[in-house]
Amino acid sequence: MRIGIPKEIKTYEARVALLPASCAELIQNNHEVIVETKAGVHAGYADALYQQVGCQLADSAEQVYSSAELIVKVKEPQPEEVQMLSSGQLLFSYLHLAAEPALLNSLQQSGVTAIGFETVQVGKQLPLLAPMSDIAGRLSVQIGATLLQHQNGGRGVLLGGLAGTERGQVVILGAGVAGGHAALVAQALGANVTIFDPNRDKLTQMRALGPNVTGLHPNAHDIETHVKAADLLVGAVLIPGAKAPKLVSKDLVAKMNPGSVIIDISVDQGGCIETTRPTSYADPTYLVNDVVHFGVTNMPGAVPRSASQALSAALLPYILRLATPDWEHDDVLHSGVNVRAGKVVHPALIS
Repeated sequence: MRIGIPKEIKTYEARVALLPASCAELIQNNHEVIVETKAGVHAGYADALYQQVGCQLADSAEQVYSSAELIVKVKEPQPEEVQMLSSGQLLFSYLHLAAEPALLNSLQQSGVTAIGFETVQVGKQLPLLAPMSDIAGRLSVQIGATLLQHQNGGRGVLLGGLAGTERGQVVILGAGVAGGHAALVAQALGANVTIFDPNRDKLTQMRALGPNVTGLHPNAHDIETHVKAADLLVGAVLIPGAKAPKLVSKDLVAKMNPGSVIIDISVDQGGCIETTRPTSYADPTYLVNDVVHFGVTNMPGAVPRSASQALSAALLPYILRLATPDWEHDDVLHSGVNVRAGKVVHPALIS
């Protein structure tokens, strides 16, 4: 199969889907790989490294899209990229179509078969979403700690506190991969962490992180009590393929302390906080009721080398399976199909 890797064009998106080493393995399995020039340069992988393992370099995205049977990219195709897709092609990338009805419609019209990394499911696990959720969770606390600084509009709280001061209050909605790693970083900094999840086993795991971590079931009363007191609120709720439920209303946001910070990792799926809206790293924050909101939809793009290494490793075995003639008989890959040749097929997208 001819596999194409275009350069990412979303704002400040510097990841690349596959590293040279992964491309080498595809080539060893008799596939052709065409890579757009400079696709990996911001992640630290120069064109020469791709050429050394046998990849073909393309001078433009048009060359990649026009010649590849399978397009592998990181983020959802932007409007100009959708125009380059053609009927019969396979697209393998993060899609998050529940929050992007216009993109869903465009992909239908293109005639491609689109498979979302975030909807490839093995049992209850999401193996292609997990590494980026891990990174986003960790980044949410790093970024939140910075936004809490006074010069950034925050309320001037040091999350871990110090002798003679209060610890910062971190509230996390969801104890999955993203929420769990946010809790890991926040507790290591010394903050008081309260994490909400309906799964008792996950709450037990969170409590085991340290004595400064409390796990609670997400009833409305407790969520309101803790959100009002939060210095940093992290939204990390996920229903695979579907829009995130709204757990925090705009009225509750209005009761938060001025200068507190909200980072909604689930913004890709519409966000779990009512005041969330998508932003980019070019203009990442906005204020609602004097609460700082961060809604960047490609958080791991800030650490493209680490993120590309993690993503490429996770993707390779699935691409090897996808590049076979009978891939549609693969139940795991089948679970990830969002649109098949112009028809919406994923249950979470069918209204």
